[in-house]
Amino acid sequence: MQNERYSRQILFRPIGIEGQTKLSEARVAIVGVGAFGTVLATQLVRAGVGFVRLIDRDVIEPSNLQRQSLYDEVDAEEGQAKAVAAAEKLRDANRDITIEAVIEDVTWRNAETLLTNVDVILDGTDNFQVRYLINDVSVKHNIPWSYGGAVSSYGTTSFFRPGKTPCLVCLFGAELGGNHDTCDTVGVIAPVVSIIASFQVAETIKYLTGNVEALNDALIHIDVWGNEFRSVQMGNPRMNCSCCHDRQFDSLQPNSDSLTVSMCGRRTIQVSPSGGFHLKLDEMASRLSQLGHVRHNAHLLRCDFGGTQITLFADGRALIHGVEDEVIARSLYARYIGM
Repeated sequence: MQNERYSRQILFRPIGIEGQTKLSEARVAIVGVGAFGTVLATQLVRAGVGFVRLIDRDVIEPSNLQRQSLYDEVDAEEGQAKAVAAAEKLRDANRDITIEAVIEDVTWRNAETLLTNVDVILDGTDNFQVRYLINDVSVKHNIPWSYGGAVSSYGTTSFFRPGKTPCLVCLFGAELGGNHDTCDTVGVIAPVVSIIASFQVAETIKYLTGNVEALNDALIHIDVWGNEFRSVQMGNPRMNCSCCHDRQFDSLQPNSDSLTVSMCGRRTIQVSPSGGFHLKLDEMASRLSQLGHVRHNAHLLRCDFGGTQITLFADGRALIHGVEDEVIARSLYARYIGM
């Protein structure tokens, strides 16, 4: 049955039976199960990668359906957690794969726990703060990672191997500043997401099957609307890099964590209480049901107050929907949840 499932992939000579066996024994972590993550996860699960960890902090909303290919209208109506909904659908696609769903925000507190017992880390985020965390874990623990990003009609990808290629800090400096486009400001179309994510999967499969000589040690840029394709060789790691040469892992250092984060593409603010805490969602649902319409399950609670909605997770993290002002988001959190 398994050889039949993967027969066309096994016929591809660089993979063959040996490569397929390596894939079945491989472990990957995907950070973010949105536009990129759904493509990454679908292709890797169907390719037969033995263990896939899906990490995402968000819930499914109607604006996701244009490009986040694993989800449907029912998922959006119910406000399902992305990691959980994706895992359920992927298990239906390949029951032989172990799929772990993690509903968490990746921070300095949990990055090494979530990302170190895998062979490759794949970036499905829209957040450079998280990418620097991934990069630090990658260099510190000698784990390759795949970077991918896209806005508007253009995207960029590269496959980082500690000691073999430059790291993210080598390329962009210790901290990437602002003044760059986001999906909030210029939007994004689905084709560029699928193309960049497919490049990420191709490089990951090369690595996992032992075809390292086929890896493309370049920064690839594509504009599907402007009909552009550029490939720039990354060269060697920088000898003065604070991360991969001096082994300073700034993103993994304890910090106060950002209390609020604006979510890409919609009027939603994430509020994270300092240090986090554990909530009993059923008790919270009983209390909030007196103030608005509440739905909840084992993973999250969603309360509709009319003009605004709150999605609350057991670790105290909340998504405040319908607001753009971080001060208002913190105020609503304090009013309904308690700060």
